[in-house]
Amino acid sequence: MANTPGGGALIVGVADDRTLVGTAIEAEWLRMRIYELTQRRLTTDIYEHTVQGTGLLVIRIPEALEPIRFNNRIKWRVADNCVEIDAATWHQRRMIRLQFDWSAQDSQVPVEKARPTAVEIARDFLLASNEDAAQDLARASTQNFLKRLNVVTNEGTLTNAGALAFVGRDAPAIDYIRRDFAGSDSTARLRAGGRSILEELSGVMTMVSAHNSVRHISSELSIGQVRDLPPLAIREAIVNGLVHREWGSMEPTVVEHVGQQLTVTSPGGFVGGVTPENIITHPSSSRNKSLAELFASLRIAEREGIGVDRIIREMLRLGHALPEIQEISGPYVRTALLGQSIDLPWLQCLNRLEPRSASTNLNFLLILDYLTTDRWIDESSAMRLLQVGRGEALATLEQLDSVSLRGAAVVTRVQGVPSDANGAWALAGNLVEALTSAGSAKAPATTPDSKRGTALSWASHRGRISSTELASIVGGHPNNAGRVLRALESDGLLSPGRANRNGAGFFYRISDETRANP
Repeated sequence: MANTPGGGALIVGVADDRTLVGTAIEAEWLRMRIYELTQRRLTTDIYEHTVQGTGLLVIRIPEALEPIRFNNRIKWRVADNCVEIDAATWHQRRMIRLQFDWSAQDSQVPVEKARPTAVEIARDFLLASNEDAAQDLARASTQNFLKRLNVVTNEGTLTNAGALAFVGRDAPAIDYIRRDFAGSDSTARLRAGGRSILEELSGVMTMVSAHNSVRHISSELSIGQVRDLPPLAIREAIVNGLVHREWGSMEPTVVEHVGQQLTVTSPGGFVGGVTPENIITHPSSSRNKSLAELFASLRIAEREGIGVDRIIREMLRLGHALPEIQEISGPYVRTALLGQSIDLPWLQCLNRLEPRSASTNLNFLLILDYLTTDRWIDESSAMRLLQVGRGEALATLEQLDSVSLRGAAVVTRVQGVPSDANGAWALAGNLVEALTSAGSAKAPATTPDSKRGTALSWASHRGRISSTELASIVGGHPNNAGRVLRALESDGLLSPGRANRNGAGFFYRISDETRANP
């Protein structure tokens, strides 16, 4: 806990089942014993408390200024676990917590060392943005250009961010590997050090584009043509793997392009409290703030955040699966863009939504994509999906009520929900019919097994299910939904809500057997 940001506290005298068992340990003896076991480097505050007549000790552990070792190991807390960490990573994380920005420090590399090719690539990125301010910056002299990008120190040298972007390092920053399918030999590889990361990035993007096939689509769609993987999502994933990585490591950021899938693995874990569970909405956080600002100024990356929202939006619009972004052992951050066949009927439906802005609204896309498989959503499930609070989740669901396809709503409120329960939403019949008739892979399944799964999911999470509710979610008549529920009862998975089956409002609950063996 001392090695963990914020420290922590322990209570001595409480069993795992929360029973108060008390303790006869003396506070002063325990304080001294901890001090000795930590090589006389950790002094804790220990307080005696009495709760319901039981004596307890509360140990308050301050955050350490230097890593505390026990048995020659450094560990810190991750959720409920003690995880071993090396000293270098501990100090890096502490510097990040103290908002130390390595990329803003003086590299002692003279401005004159900036590679002309890197400067020209930077100008090209600015010119491609078609913004007036960017055009003006692109036309500045090299010296003034670098100063206006805030990569020149008062001593006339480049910052670490500037040195990386315009000079580079001996070791390659990116290792790009192309394979036609998993397990095959590589058909292309780009791994070249001694160049600026702008040059490396430009070369890799050119190679990725050459292996990212173009698909021509119906002329009635405004896009005209699309690639297997959206270029914007690819660029954001690769740039994030450069900008937010740990530059203290000489390992490259690895880009594996296999078939229609692209994976970016970069040294260093998540920083600033970012986790897979909050990565969409967590405030922007980077271990290399100046480098991130430089790439934003060059219009290469998003200034406001880390571009994850744009990666997700672009992937969902083409009917691809949600990107997988996770921290893996090392630590590394791994971003996987799981391409598959582009779902043109899905894309066509999205382009016909009204208002037009709905087709690019990330929250709407997340919900509609979720409903094609899970069939229903309420405030609680929307909170987890959108990574927002209850109020914002409910507001988004209510806003989606006004989105339409050919004049008809794309979602409907689930009928039969008790008046004292939270509302829920499902895909409306017109959108389901449009996807089904066009052969979309996103068309919701209508098999008996899928209906049974939906019924059990609803009953498990909502506490009950009626034929009216199930029919409203999957479509069809309540009588047909009733047969599904009776079959689940016959299989012992549901039990009747009341012994008297007659009358309106009859419903089922998850059976005790199902609850005991989920």
